[in-house]
Amino acid sequence: MASRKKKNRKGLFGPGFLVTAAFIGPGTVTTCSLAGAQFGYTLLYTLLFAILATILLKEMTGRLSLGSGHDLAQALREFPQHNFTRWFFIILTISSITLGCAAYEAGNIVGGALGLKMITPLPQKIWVIIISLAAFWILSRKKYQLIETILISLVFIMSISFILTLVLIKPNFNHIWRGYWPSIPEGSLPIILALIGTTIVPYNLFLHSAAVRKKWSSPADLSRVKRDLIVSIGLGGLISSAIVITSAAAFFDRGLPLESGAQMAWQLKPLFGSFAQIMFGLGFFAAGMTSAITAPYAAAFASTGVLGLDPVKKPGSFKAVWMIVLGTGLIVSLFNLEPIGVIVFAQMANGLILPVATITLLVVLNQARYMKSLKNNLFQNIVGGLIALLVTILGLWNIIRLFIKK
Repeated sequence: MASRKKKNRKGLFGPGFLVTAAFIGPGTVTTCSLAGAQFGYTLLYTLLFAILATILLKEMTGRLSLGSGHDLAQALREFPQHNFTRWFFIILTISSITLGCAAYEAGNIVGGALGLKMITPLPQKIWVIIISLAAFWILSRKKYQLIETILISLVFIMSISFILTLVLIKPNFNHIWRGYWPSIPEGSLPIILALIGTTIVPYNLFLHSAAVRKKWSSPADLSRVKRDLIVSIGLGGLISSAIVITSAAAFFDRGLPLESGAQMAWQLKPLFGSFAQIMFGLGFFAAGMTSAITAPYAAAFASTGVLGLDPVKKPGSFKAVWMIVLGTGLIVSLFNLEPIGVIVFAQMANGLILPVATITLLVVLNQARYMKSLKNNLFQNIVGGLIALLVTILGLWNIIRLFIKK
C-alpha cells in the first residue's frame, strides 16, 4: 500500500511542466518585456486569456492520448482516411515542428547564454557551448523522468527569479488590477497577438500529448492530467505576468525605452541594484535552457510519431532528430548565421499546423470508437470550436505578418 501511494505521488505532475518549460523561452521573455515597457499593465488580460486557452487545448491533447492511445503526431498519421491527406499532414508536421524547432533552437541557446553572460565574466560563446553540451547530455540519458525532473527544476528557478524581481520592483497593485480589464491601446494589436502566440505554441501540442502518453495510460488518469495542467500552466502564466509587471514598473512608469528582454536585465542594475539584475539574468538563462531542451525533444516526438517510427523499437531515429535540431542551433549560434529563408518557411508552416492540429483533435475527440468515455460533450465542442477559431486567426496572422513590411 505504501509503495502504491508513493507511486501515485510521483505521478501527480510532469507533462504540464514540460509545456511551461517550453513556452517560456527567450522569445516569451522578450515579448512580455516589450508589452510591459510599451503598454504598461494594460495587456495583462491577454495573458490570462492565453493561459486559459492553453490549459483547455492541452486538456484536449491529454484526453486524446488517454482515450485513443495515440499522441497527436500519431493521430495525424493514423486517422486521415486518404493518403493525400495523410502525407499532407506528415509533410506539414515535419516542416513546421521539426524544421521550426531547428530554426529557433539557436535563439533558445543564445538566450540562455545571454542570461549567464549578464551575471558572469565568461563570454557568450563559451556559455553557448556549455548550454549545448548540457542539453545534449540531458537528452542522451534516454530517461523521460530525468528530463522531466530537470525541466521542473528549471521552471522553479524561473519562477523564483522573475517573481523575486517583481517583488524588488514594488509595483502599483491598483494598476495591475486594471490590467485585467480588456482594452486595446493604439498600436497594441501586434503585441497582443504575439503574447497569445508565444503562449499557445504549436510544438507544445505534440510535446504534451506524447509526454502524457509516456507518463499515464488510463482514462482514470485524466484528473491527474487536469491538475498537472492547472498548476503548471498557471505557474507559467504567473511567470509571464511577473515579467510584464516588472517591465511596466521599471520602464513604462518611468518613461524609459526598452528594445529587448536582455536589455531589460542590464538596465535593472542601475535602477534597482545588482540583485535584481542577477535574478532576471538567472530567469533569462532558465528560459533559454528549458526551451533548448524541449524544442529538440518535441521535434523528435513529432517526427517519429508522424512517420510511424517507434522511439522504443527504433531509438536511433528519435535520437537523430533531436541531435539535428540541437546541432543546428549550436552551429547557428557559434557562427552568428541568419537562416532567414528557413525561418520564414517554418513560420509559414507553423501558421498552418496549429489550426490543422486543433481541428484534427476535435474530429478525433468526437469519435466514440476511439475515445470511448472520454469523447467530447457539447460544452467541450463549443469551447474547442472557439479555440480552433482562435488558433486559425493566429495562424493566418503568423503568415500575413511575414509579408507586412515594417
